[in-house]
Formats: sequence, C-alpha cells, structure tokens
Amino acid sequence: MSDKKFDVITFGRSSIDLYSQNIGAPFNDIKGFDAFVGGSPLNIAVGCARLGVNASLLTAVGNDKVGEFILNFLNREGVNTHAIPVKNGTRSSAVVLGIEPPDKFPLVYYRDNAADSQVDIDDVDNAKIPDYKILLINGTALNMEPTRSATFYATEIANRNEVDVVLDLDFRADQWHDYRAFGLTVRAILPRVKMAIGTEEEILAATLIDSSQVTINEQQISAPEIKGNIDESIAQLLSSGIETLIVKRGEKGASIYQKDGAREDVPGFPVAVLNVLGAGDAFASGFLYGVLQGWDLKKACRMGNASGAQVVTKKGCANFMPTLEESMDFINQKGGF
Repeated sequence: MSDKKFDVITFGRSSIDLYSQNIGAPFNDIKGFDAFVGGSPLNIAVGCARLGVNASLLTAVGNDKVGEFILNFLNREGVNTHAIPVKNGTRSSAVVLGIEPPDKFPLVYYRDNAADSQVDIDDVDNAKIPDYKILLINGTALNMEPTRSATFYATEIANRNEVDVVLDLDFRADQWHDYRAFGLTVRAILPRVKMAIGTEEEILAATLIDSSQVTINEQQISAPEIKGNIDESIAQLLSSGIETLIVKRGEKGASIYQKDGAREDVPGFPVAVLNVLGAGDAFASGFLYGVLQGWDLKKACRMGNASGAQVVTKKGCANFMPTLEESMDFINQKGGF
C-alpha cells in the first residue's frame, strides 16, 4: 500500500446537524439549536484529517445552502472534497438532536430525497478509489438505490486494487423498510470486507431474525435495544470471511475478534459523558489512524478509544474531533497506550 497517493476515503451520508443548545432539556422544551455537521462517514473523514491523515469523503450534497455549509466546513478542515458531486433535484440531509445526559439522546433524521443516497456508479469511478490505502464503507449507504449498488461497486474496485475495505455497520433503524433487510444486505457485502466495526447492538442487527427483537425508546434510533446472543452474532459475522471484527463497547473500550477465534479486550478511558453521539465515529477515526501508522490492532483501538472519550465530553460530532496533539496529550495523561 506504500505506493498509494492517499490514505483513506470514506463513503456514505453527510448532513447538517442541529444540536440542542439546552443541555439536559427534554426535546419538547428545546429553545434553540447549534448548527454543526455530521453523518458517520463525514465525521470519520474529519476525525482522520484532524489526526493528520490524508482523507477524502465520497458523498453528495444538494444544490442548496445546506450543501454549501457542509462543503465549506470540509474544505476548512482539509478533507478532500473532489469526490463530492452536487445532485440537482435532491436535498442535503439534516438531523435534529437532543442532549439529555447521561442516557437520553433523541434524534430525528430528515433524509427524504437525500442527496447522499443518490451517489451512483459513475460517482464511484470519479472518486478514483484505487489511489487509496483504505476504503471505509457505511451500513446506511446500503439501504436504497443507487447508493447500494455504488457501495458494492466501490468494494469490487477496492478488492481488485489492493485497497483494504473497512465497514462501519452504522445501523440506523428508521432508515430501513424492514430491520431484517439491514442484516441481509450487510451479510451480502461482508465477503468483500477486511475489517468491520460496530457496537453490540449493530452486530445483533446484522444477524437479526425477527423484527420484534428491536425496541426503540425515546427516539434513540442511533442506539436501539436489540435482543439476541451477541457471541453467536459475532461468530456468524466472522464466518463471512472478514479478518477482524472490532466491537465498540462505550466506556468499557473495545474488543478485537479475529476469524481464528482470538479475542482481545482493549480498555477505554473513563470520562464524564456529555453526549455520546459521534463517539463511535471518533473511535473509527482514531483506529484508522493507528492502522495507517502500522500499529498493532490493540494500540490502534487504544487510539480509537482516546478519540471517542474526548468527543463524548463535547456537544457535537465532527466539529469536536481531536487533533493528533490533543489525543497524544490525553493518552499520556491517562496512563499511555
């Protein structure tokens, strides 16, 4: 991979994120919102860029002011935007989010006619994926056409050109016509994937048998309650052909599962939580940074845990991703790797 021009390209959704200004207030009592940017692939690209990674984002925006807002932020952050088309006749996505720590983070997606769901095969060709070391794909981009076919096509190109494919499971329950369709589609693409990253809930969703296993409380569609046997689900995903499954466990850190049955738990960094939204994306950016440095998976996960721990103390996602200096200082102050 040393001859690749760029480090990582992330593929999937992007949005303007409107976060409650009234921390702790019930959603119905919110008086105002701060405008940030979001969407898992966007957050990960920004997190990587702040750590010094040469990162690009493959998404799409509408021909609207929200799209300009998103692109302006990305350009300021040093994320390559050459692979982001403007889709006339669509709208840039939006998300409205409440912050009620420690355990209520309701959110509402506005993704009807979303521009990033219209990324197509031609857009993938224009992104020049063979020039990258890592392609990160996203579960939500598999929920409809044409972005579903575009994602499969992107992995096909990556596999042919020695580009490592990483899948962020990113289960967003209300974006699927049937919860079970998420798992069916994820399992279809896993043979093309080297590493997958997800929470326990997302892993259970990827092996879902019955929609009644899913319960959404307080509009917390980013972290639904899902019943199931996590060990069986992990084993099922590993049997698909992926080399590694990274399980994000919040304040407990992360666990590394290998296809040979090996498991290694990597401790997290205890902090006071303000907002958990975006923490998993921060983890992914820190983890990818470590992988790109050639670190072993334990050290890379420790870096990911540090990024996630810093972001949960902030009120937003991409706007608050840590820099490399901030992360290294944080890790040193917390006992090192």
